[in-house]
Amino acid sequence: MTNDDVPIGRRVARWRVRRSMTQQMLADRLRRSKSWVDKVERGVRALDRYSVIQELAHVLRVDPEVLLGQQPSTPAGTPAGVDDIRAALARYDIPQAPAQTPEELRRQVGYAWLTYQHAHYGQLVRLLPGLLDAAQGAQSAELLVPAYRITSSLLVKLGEADLAWLAADRAMATAADNQILAATAAISVAQALRAAAQHHLALTATLNAANRILPLPSRRVDHEVGGFRGDQSARQPHDQRGEGKGKGAGEWALGGTLLVQAALAAAGCGDARRAGELTDRAAGVAATLRGYDDTHRTSFGPIAVDLARVLSAAQRGDAAEALQRHSAVVRREAWRRLPVEYRGAYLVDVARAYLQVGDLRGAARALVDADSVAPAEVRCRPLARTVIADVARAQPAPAGVARLATLVGLTR
Repeated sequence: MTNDDVPIGRRVARWRVRRSMTQQMLADRLRRSKSWVDKVERGVRALDRYSVIQELAHVLRVDPEVLLGQQPSTPAGTPAGVDDIRAALARYDIPQAPAQTPEELRRQVGYAWLTYQHAHYGQLVRLLPGLLDAAQGAQSAELLVPAYRITSSLLVKLGEADLAWLAADRAMATAADNQILAATAAISVAQALRAAAQHHLALTATLNAANRILPLPSRRVDHEVGGFRGDQSARQPHDQRGEGKGKGAGEWALGGTLLVQAALAAAGCGDARRAGELTDRAAGVAATLRGYDDTHRTSFGPIAVDLARVLSAAQRGDAAEALQRHSAVVRREAWRRLPVEYRGAYLVDVARAYLQVGDLRGAARALVDADSVAPAEVRCRPLARTVIADVARAQPAPAGVARLATLVGLTR
């Protein structure tokens, strides 16, 4: 059995023993029950939240990727196996009912999300064909939609925009009239369309989806919190006592994520005014959320809005504002709590944006930072290779970029 095949609960148990900790000691440091620790170690309770993995890793004094069974080094180049994913998506016959129970499949989907959020794309390429087959066999929209979403997100990373759009479209079709699942699928649709430079279509898709689950902004209160007060107060995810974890908070986070995607699409269209309005509206949604269980894997919050402001500023050519915002946002604690994939992807995007405005040093810094945070974002993505090549053409190349060019097989 390889390290990747060892259940994560068993790794937790091994590291707990190495740290000379009893189950009760670990439970106390995590502020959880001994029963919770025992169930985790026996695999009865799934560890399908990145924040919980981080918390365990911090207490056990190891890197989260160690608990996930990943090797710290990341090979360069697009991972092999995209053809297997394409074959799984092209299979129109419904596979036989899977041997796994729905709960086991749910754990597999959760593990796939964790693998994606930790930017281990090589392993995810190998996992997805089997997961897609199993989820299709289960005929459960609650399992199949997230499986398609993960597939679409990974394919965007690997430069397969058309195939990513197909997976996202499958997610949308599978969601049918389930409003929440359709909203999650719309996020993937927008990301795939933006990757294909179809920004106008992405803008339309995200706004339509956002307006189905969020109240339309009111002119009278637009400048207060993005249009989410006054007559719409009954639909806020929490009341004035700050009860932000009730039913509906995840729905608002979905809406906020769609608005962020819409703002980025508007920026891609060259509509800076609309991008600003949509970002402000997303900020209004973020201001109403005081903590929630990120069931839909959006990582939405004020930090996500601020990152979008950086990219929008760079997109419209305001490098000074973008650099100032970027420098401030990456120093915040909320930045460090974002999943590895989210941070790495943002840094590659910001490098690309700085390159577009001719700021080679800013682009170089972002690329080097991205490689330190999530190496696969730099070494496996064709988009990142293009940015590295463009920056490396400078004479002399900015510090760190020559090394990256060598790592990904580029010559200066």
